[in-house]
Amino acid sequence: MGASNDILPSLPPQAPRVRHNRFTRWLGRSILRLGGWRLVGEFPDLPRVVLIAAPHSSNWDGVWGFAAKLGLGLDIRILGKRELFWWPLGALLRKLGVIAVDRSRSAGVVEQVAQMIRGSERFWFGLAPEGTRRRVEHWKSGFLKVARAADVPVLPVYFHYPERIIGIGPPFHVGDDADADMRRIREWYRPWQGRNRGTV
Repeated sequence: MGASNDILPSLPPQAPRVRHNRFTRWLGRSILRLGGWRLVGEFPDLPRVVLIAAPHSSNWDGVWGFAAKLGLGLDIRILGKRELFWWPLGALLRKLGVIAVDRSRSAGVVEQVAQMIRGSERFWFGLAPEGTRRRVEHWKSGFLKVARAADVPVLPVYFHYPERIIGIGPPFHVGDDADADMRRIREWYRPWQGRNRGTV
């Protein structure tokens, strides 16, 4: 599925895309090339997923991840507090794929996101399950709750700094045992090393 002599795979037909912009595609790819980064693996041909990225141990993760998003032209949505969406920042955040969430609504954040996913023809929702750049013993389980509520798989993506790779894993289909799902996913992440640490 990858294009020849390229550092990024091609997107499958059902993956959500942003409007084509030659400059932003060039910019994202140029940043990755300058940093010596590439993507490995193939994206699944799925219209709706919860995408998680780990280990998240440095602000540089955002640089490389966002460059990959731009270079691919992939439309990944992430959460932002509604209070951040003041003019002109709100317009920029929406352009970057950030969606406003109202934490005061009676429906919790998990249900709000699940509703967005269920109500969209194509929707890839992304987040860092560790919730912080510091090492944590327990990952936040919100991504599993969203995936279960929206009835979509979890797509794991990893940063592996020793080889400067962003890797795409196989989709995980969540079940009724959240603890077992979490153990299975964290075990899959065991080999990968972030800039400052691994996941275990």
